[in-house]
Amino acid sequence: MISWHDLYTVLCAVVPLYVAMVLAYGSVRWWGVLTPDQCAGINRFVAVFAVPLLSFHVISTSDPYAMNLRFVAADTLQKLAVLAALLVWSHLPVRVPGTTAGRTPLDWSITLFSISTLPNTLVMGIPLLVAMYGPYSGDLLVQVVVLQCIVWYTLLLALFEFRAARALIAGQCPGDAAASIAGVHVDADVVSLAGSHAEAQAEVAPDGRLRLLVRRSASASRRSLLLAAAAHATPRPSNLTGVEIYSASSSRNATPPRGSCCTLADVSAAALHQGASTRMSSFGAADLFSLHSSRHPTPRPSSFDDQAAPRPRSAATVVPSNDYDLHMFEWSSGGGASAASEVSGLPVFRGGDPHRAAPFAAVSSRAMRPGDRVASFKSDDAGQDALARLESGSTDQRLNVKKDAGGGENGGAGAQQAAPAGVMLRLILTMVWRRLIRNPNTYASLVGLTWSLISFRFHISMPTIVKNSISILSDAGLGMAMFSLGLFMAMQPKIIACGKSVAAVTMAIRFLFGPAVMAATSAAVGLRGTLLRVAIVQAALPLGIVPFVFAKEYSLHAAILCTGVIFGMLIALPIALLYYIVLGLL
Repeated sequence: MISWHDLYTVLCAVVPLYVAMVLAYGSVRWWGVLTPDQCAGINRFVAVFAVPLLSFHVISTSDPYAMNLRFVAADTLQKLAVLAALLVWSHLPVRVPGTTAGRTPLDWSITLFSISTLPNTLVMGIPLLVAMYGPYSGDLLVQVVVLQCIVWYTLLLALFEFRAARALIAGQCPGDAAASIAGVHVDADVVSLAGSHAEAQAEVAPDGRLRLLVRRSASASRRSLLLAAAAHATPRPSNLTGVEIYSASSSRNATPPRGSCCTLADVSAAALHQGASTRMSSFGAADLFSLHSSRHPTPRPSSFDDQAAPRPRSAATVVPSNDYDLHMFEWSSGGGASAASEVSGLPVFRGGDPHRAAPFAAVSSRAMRPGDRVASFKSDDAGQDALARLESGSTDQRLNVKKDAGGGENGGAGAQQAAPAGVMLRLILTMVWRRLIRNPNTYASLVGLTWSLISFRFHISMPTIVKNSISILSDAGLGMAMFSLGLFMAMQPKIIACGKSVAAVTMAIRFLFGPAVMAATSAAVGLRGTLLRVAIVQAALPLGIVPFVFAKEYSLHAAILCTGVIFGMLIALPIALLYYIVLGLL
């Protein structure tokens, strides 16, 4: 039976976190105490020092040899069960409500997995559960935090990179040409396939096999120069990660013009006249970002037909805006990726005819000579449209893939072939590794786990001067993380950004479906009593920040995840108390 004293103890532990969040919200929205530049500085401090040291502190002070294997098994089984259910669901002929062209199963599987299984355990969960069920519940949640940081966030990142890799390859090698790719090379400065960060070229290697070259896109390089010029600083790529706050400059500037999607004939003709591949801009004056650029996708109408010359477009000068739009976290891709504000998977707007498939020239290694190249394509341009139409099941919107065998042409709908598994695996592992080594939380989790294994095995204590240095910053990390969340909330135009019906479904998945699956898996592995209650309440925590970071960067249902973070945090406390009271009566 839960007493009033128990409820008061829980409120004493959690309400101070909300006080920090409300103070940050009021400092920006009501009182004007903090400027965007000051907010960016606070966020950067939290990203670089406070949150990683908080992760290190909680992991290094927890005994890994006292791990409760059943509790860990229940949490792992919950996530695997959800993944299996989404895999089955993705193969069913079901359409997402509100859409007309079907759905892309991978996209919605990633989003639903994020919403249902990845709570805010580190910042919100540990203080709440310790107040409810005692210090031992905190040790249990530390075990979940370790797996979440090292395993599940890495898996989520791999899924996003797999999605981006498919779009990149679909744009460069449509039809059955992707199956001819024998190798892949990724330039050292490419740290993400998301958005406009990367572009690809297919070329025939000296051994006659088709090879995919992935390099940093020219638009990303130009964006870095514009950001540096606006800030009067030397351009440098971001080296921060899932706990990094978006700097004010990440949405301060307009996105530079992007290279258009052109065929092999276009590039060959340009190379004959200029001696190099020419990338024409398809960016018009009307296509410039608005002041709140990160809230909508950039329209990208193509200025190329399959055989025609490029049509002239009006010139547009990219001028940095003085308006600021703060965001919460940034993963180490170099910054600046615009997010698609989507409701039920549909973009708010998109340039060009949405029913017109982008034309591509199929690549065949039999008809090409070593050194031949195909025009560059970015991962968020034609490849996404190609995959969406191929997966939607609409026959009239499939790509017409040209066959070069015998000079003939197959006018039927061509299904997109997958690249060889070895090529995809190498590409994804390369990108995931580059992202992880730039993530301070990766080092914090691994170093903290290593130290805990050594210290509790050999009973070695950390030197007092080191322990106190870490403790003073990690203690600030909890409050500063909530403060940063308040800054993020203050800069959003709406608390519910994806529509009320979609928000209701999101909250139901987060606070009902996730805990229900956790209850089932916990009972299956034999959890009873307090352990079962801890597992269920932990699954009913609000959505974590990192899934929104990925959704923002990879332009996948960012509005839904944003609503899950903000609105979920607002209603999390009464829902957690309700679970606490109900489970206490059982």
